[in-house]
Amino acid sequence: MYQSISMDEFYQKSKRESIAIIDVREADEYDNGHIVGAKNLPLSILTENANSLNKATNYYIVCQSGGRSAQACAYLADKEKLAVTNVMGGMSTWKGEIVHEKL
Repeated sequence: MYQSISMDEFYQKSKRESIAIIDVREADEYDNGHIVGAKNLPLSILTENANSLNKATNYYIVCQSGGRSAQACAYLADKEKLAVTNVMGGMSTWKGEIVHEKL
């Protein structure tokens, strides 16, 4: 089981404290703009790379609109036994700073 948080709550929390963010969008989507400090771990390769995540960390999972992040949360909470929180609304509702990777 995993938790969910609204984008507004997530944004306020990210301003108050350091949080671990995983962006499960594909690399090109991530490169086009992501939250400062977010680690890119695309849903398409999540199962092969989930073992790189720390079981003692609570991760906030984002995607474009909330669908892929919900899938990732279900997998990570059930199969990997990680503490994860789905960020509802995803990047489509993010109001904070966005980092763009230089191509």
